[in-house]
Amino acid sequence: MLKGKMADAADKVKGKYTLIRDEDDSQLGIYEKPLPCFGCGVGWFSFLVGFLCPLMWYYATILYFRNYYRRDPRERAGLAASAIAAMACTIVLIIIILVLLL
Repeated sequence: MLKGKMADAADKVKGKYTLIRDEDDSQLGIYEKPLPCFGCGVGWFSFLVGFLCPLMWYYATILYFRNYYRRDPRERAGLAASAIAAMACTIVLIIIILVLLL
């Protein structure tokens, strides 16, 4: 059940630590690899670039609603921030259009 050595009663009394897993087994976890787009992820990259090109916010919003973050849960916050920015941009555009028409 456990990898490594089991401690005998003498080690437990002395307070020594035992090896639980193998040091040579250095498999990286699925979420330890760096995120795409310069390490910040698609969501945060789209959020930052969206200030120059707001269409990136809408692209990230589509990814958010298509559950792109299920591939890597670290993407969820950035995609949600981009979706909120897209909503705010849409509201501002609607207000500007209403002011210009009225």
